[in-house]
Amino acid sequence: MGLIYVSVKVANPADPSRALDETFMVDSGAVYSLVPRGDLEKIGITPHSRRKFILANGEEVARDVGSAIFDYQGHRGDSLVIFGEEGDKPLLGSTTLEGFGLILDPFRRELKPLPMLLA
Repeated sequence: MGLIYVSVKVANPADPSRALDETFMVDSGAVYSLVPRGDLEKIGITPHSRRKFILANGEEVARDVGSAIFDYQGHRGDSLVIFGEEGDKPLLGSTTLEGFGLILDPFRRELKPLPMLLA
């Protein structure tokens, strides 16, 4: 697993002019992206459901989820977003990276184009 940090714009799908820049940890083992609840509320994103997640240590947690637009250096990906609670840090997961058409190269610690397959 490799970790890097990147700056990503997060926007409200209902009003993309409502946006903010966030620094995310990119974790090749994470599936979903997480943004602090207060930041999502600032741009008007509201949760549409609540789901259970299992952490790396086996602990189960429940978090609200919604939808957001993510933009990284001109690569746009609309994705599910977890509403972070106190103590949660911004996390960019693999589904958002796939939306960007990018993948984490853990050896060079950089994001690279992901071969897009239709099969």
